[in-house]
Amino acid sequence: MSEDLWHLHAPVEAELTAPKTLTGSVTLIVPTFNESGNITELLRRLGEALPDHLPCAVLFVDDSTDDTPAVIEKAAADHPFPVSVLHRETADGGLGGAVVEGIKRADTDWIVVMDADLQHPPHLVPELVGEGIRTGADLVVASRYISGGSRAGLAGSYRIAVSRAATWLTKGLFPRALRGISDPMSGFFAMRRSVVTAEALKPLGYKILLELAVRCRPGKVAEVPFVFQDRYAGESKSTAREGMRFLAHLASLRSAAPLARMIGFGLIGLSGFVPNLAALWLLTRAGMHYLPAEIVANQAGVLWNFLLIETLLFRDRRRHRHWADRVGRFALLANADLLLRIPLIALFVARFGMEVLPATALALVTTFVLRFAATEALVYLPRRTSTTSATSTTSATPGSAAPTHPDVPLEAGRHTRS
Repeated sequence: MSEDLWHLHAPVEAELTAPKTLTGSVTLIVPTFNESGNITELLRRLGEALPDHLPCAVLFVDDSTDDTPAVIEKAAADHPFPVSVLHRETADGGLGGAVVEGIKRADTDWIVVMDADLQHPPHLVPELVGEGIRTGADLVVASRYISGGSRAGLAGSYRIAVSRAATWLTKGLFPRALRGISDPMSGFFAMRRSVVTAEALKPLGYKILLELAVRCRPGKVAEVPFVFQDRYAGESKSTAREGMRFLAHLASLRSAAPLARMIGFGLIGLSGFVPNLAALWLLTRAGMHYLPAEIVANQAGVLWNFLLIETLLFRDRRRHRHWADRVGRFALLANADLLLRIPLIALFVARFGMEVLPATALALVTTFVLRFAATEALVYLPRRTSTTSATSTTSATPGSAAPTHPDVPLEAGRHTRS
């Protein structure tokens, strides 16, 4: 991934005198994709909202194909706080991936994440951080679903229904990880940098709060209400494709534990009976003998299972092998399962005196466990990462350019939930 980090405005005195981490210091991470019409107004409102006692640097992580970086460069000169742009040539992980890249470069006490389209009110940035300092929370979420909050800026009943359904679904799938978070779909939140392990994050799409809450498990959570605003300029990036990425992201998070992956593996295997039987019906109707038709139809089920497993269970483990290698290994294991099952059934019946049906059921369970373990080990081994020494400088860290001021307690948030 090609990246360019531009420091557009950072006071020289602050760079020379600021300690590496300031109590209450903030890196404001703003992911952007073709948001040139919003930048000037966003920075203007941030300039009005950020108090002098809050050391804050703004980092835009940009995946744009328009002139957004140039607009940021021009607008940054008019503001007293440091502004940087990290432009990514490849938008790995979507908006969530952009936020993670920003987190890796943040060296402040707090990170605040917000959108550039002004649907997240800039004046709440100090309140989010202040609520975290006052309550000792690790994560402070701006919520539309507590008293004083509103989803007014969502355009139309369809988007409201989708947002609400997504909220119910995520809270149902992750009741413990999302405990105390009424709005897991929110993209506006503050989090202590110390509780985030950026290397553990594997985002897909735009729901980065969900990724952080599930994988990092912050201890105490607080919330402040906010009214979701109308978009200031440009068009919404919510599409059907993003919706599918969201579902894939949910599956990836839910299947992170080995037991959950095994259950998902089994359910996907059961679903493979549908294309298997459909292919068998079509082939025999076309005149093929049932024995070769069984073999060919079995491959239809294998391909179905492979595609679902690739998408839902092992999305983050695909890059270390070529896709043809993965297909070949998966098909070999799936067909070897059938060859192993028959001798196992014969062994259970002849050697242990089992009835045919219990022997078949035990053989199915045995080969399923073996196939799952073999698939995970031989097809989707986690990528090996070499240990490399990373070199960083103060000027390349957004937080290091923050102005030096003593920490002053901020105004307490209006609502907290633990």
